[in-house]
Amino acid sequence: MSLFARDRADAGRDVRHRPAEVLRTAEDLADAVAHRGAPGGNAVVMTMGALHEGHATLIRAARERVGAKGFVVVTVFVNPLQFGAGEDLDRYPRTLDADLALAAEAGADAVFAPSADEVYPGGEPQVRITAGPMGERLEGASRPGHFDGMLTVVAKLLHLTAPDLAFFGQKDAQQLALIRRMVRDLNFPVEIVGVETVRESDGLALSSRNRYLSAGERRTALALSRALFAARERLAAQEALRARAASLPGTQGRAENRAEALSRLGEARAAADAHAVAQAAEGGCADAVRAAARTVLDEAARAEPPLTLDYLALVDPADFTEVPDGHDGEAILAVAARVGSTRLIDNIPLTFGADK
Repeated sequence: MSLFARDRADAGRDVRHRPAEVLRTAEDLADAVAHRGAPGGNAVVMTMGALHEGHATLIRAARERVGAKGFVVVTVFVNPLQFGAGEDLDRYPRTLDADLALAAEAGADAVFAPSADEVYPGGEPQVRITAGPMGERLEGASRPGHFDGMLTVVAKLLHLTAPDLAFFGQKDAQQLALIRRMVRDLNFPVEIVGVETVRESDGLALSSRNRYLSAGERRTALALSRALFAARERLAAQEALRARAASLPGTQGRAENRAEALSRLGEARAAADAHAVAQAAEGGCADAVRAAARTVLDEAARAEPPLTLDYLALVDPADFTEVPDGHDGEAILAVAARVGSTRLIDNIPLTFGADK
């Protein structure tokens, strides 16, 4: 008997003890969606499988949002359109049995795990979503065509799963921004929910690709999160300096006067570089934040095994263009690098001028 044809009188019990039904075809998925819970309670979490705690966090967030009577479907599909030449499509881990167990434990009602022929009947689609200028920056520049393939499959899966809510991780910040833009520009009737990056105890952002790292490569890879945290700490210090400078008498005039006032505070950075501190007092500390991160990454480039930096960028979340040194407001510090044969990405959100 189909899970979705059952009496929903037991919907209030602990959803973690329900088996997650495996759906292989669009027809099966449509039948499942037709038996979803109350209006507004249909959620999807899209994955490429090899599920880990980061995915579990997304599923739990979806379950919490829709409640016990809602319907949560997890998609597991390794999308060939978003892998470029020389990338790890064949090597990408496929662990469906383990994925089913994790999805059910986290609160999923169903797992949609179609074949490539089911998603793309007749071969690769002739009509695709184009990511536009934002899709050509950072990850898009490093992986041409990646975001076109990603948006194409997300659009298809949004149509197939017909969700009210779709949950994506902040770890893939550019992907999240592009999905939000596509939904807004093309009037998809769905709310996109971003969920904070989940990290391992040592700070490394959870990723299916982490399993490729040797012990030595993992030690080097920790530089990604260390660089981001160093930048965040530098921003906090710069913002604190600016706030303290603004509070001193006679410092409301020129930047040079503010620098002198900061020097009188006895701050090591102010004494070492009055000009840099003057910039911090005026709010121009984006370059200092970039420099703090780059120092950590440069050190990792000399490690054994070395880290090979792809990009470090401090960008506007709206379009992923670099922010100027005097930027105030929201920003994302994003990094991508290779350690051995494994390519990793990470990012953190930052707020400049938080005291204003």
